[in-house]
Amino acid sequence: MKDMLVLGRLKEGKFEKFMGFMQSDIGMAERKKVADVTKTVGSVTPDKSAVMFKISVHNEAALKAFLDGSNPVSKPIMDEVMESYEIFELNKVS
Repeated sequence: MKDMLVLGRLKEGKFEKFMGFMQSDIGMAERKKVADVTKTVGSVTPDKSAVMFKISVHNEAALKAFLDGSNPVSKPIMDEVMESYEIFELNKVS
């Protein structure tokens, strides 16, 4: 498992649609292919224009496919709601 941070910028007014998918049975099934969803920590900006998730990833290729449109299940929703995204690797600092 690798801790990663995903910052997604959403198209205007698309937060509810995005979260609806992420919390749906289909969205949860796809997210489980990428990461341990029980360890996900999420946040949203006050204006709901961006979301941030700290996730414990077990399949990095599936994460990229989930976000970039090469996953056929997530592609329609990501095309509709996502303006852009960035993925960061997290390293613990002592």
